[in-house]
Amino acid sequence: MNESIYSLDKIDRKILSALRQDARLTIAQLSDIVGLSTSPCWTRVKRLESLNIIEGYTANINAKAIGINELFFIEITLERHDDEILEEFSDALAQMPEVVEAHLVTGDYDYLVKVAVKNAEHYERFLRKHLYSMKGIRHTRSIFALRPLKLENKADLMMIE
Repeated sequence: MNESIYSLDKIDRKILSALRQDARLTIAQLSDIVGLSTSPCWTRVKRLESLNIIEGYTANINAKAIGINELFFIEITLERHDDEILEEFSDALAQMPEVVEAHLVTGDYDYLVKVAVKNAEHYERFLRKHLYSMKGIRHTRSIFALRPLKLENKADLMMIE
């Protein structure tokens, strides 16, 4: 997929920053924050959406409030690295509700997977019934998260100049 890079100006950055803080802002509220009238503000938001700079709007869920108390990171090394295995493995990870993030990475392992579960028993069940039943895994290493020190939305990356 060939993606072109869109150059963001100061107003675009203000819009994205404001929406990152509160995606439920009305266009009138957003236009007040960024210093535009509503029509040009709406046009800019629609352009940012059409360019897939704004990919969607989500709600941040308090995981502990719904019983998700533990977070694990799993380093996974595959036996082989052909396109078919990578695609099958990626598709399988995408189907697991406990997997909240999965990244193909460089280094000593192939994938870094973030898993959210209720407790240690849930994690063990996830490993046995889902992850370890997958073909092609050579090695895994689990890391238990004690507590978050900093949580950022991926949109924050584009705010860095």
